[in-house]
Amino acid sequence: MDSQNPSYQPIDCNYYDRLEAWATLREPVLLEFLDESGRPQAETAVIRDLYVRNKAEFLLTDAGRELRLDRLVAVNHLPVPKNC
Repeated sequence: MDSQNPSYQPIDCNYYDRLEAWATLREPVLLEFLDESGRPQAETAVIRDLYVRNKAEFLLTDAGRELRLDRLVAVNHLPVPKNC
C-alpha cells in the first residue's frame, strides 16, 4: 500500500495551511492528483480531515477517498509547490 512508501515527500508548509483552511470551510474544492499508477485524476469533494499515518500525510474527503498529499497536483487550480 502506498501509505507504507518510505519515499513520501512532504508538501509545502504554506500549502498545507491552505488545505487546513479549505477543510475548515467545508466547501467543495477541485482536487487534481495522480492516482497510484501516476495517471492524472480530478474530483470535486469536501476535505473532511488531514492526518499523518506511517510518516505520510493524507487528506480524507467527504466521500471517503484517502489521498496522499504528495500525489496532489493542484486544488482549485492552485498548483502545489514542488518544495517547502
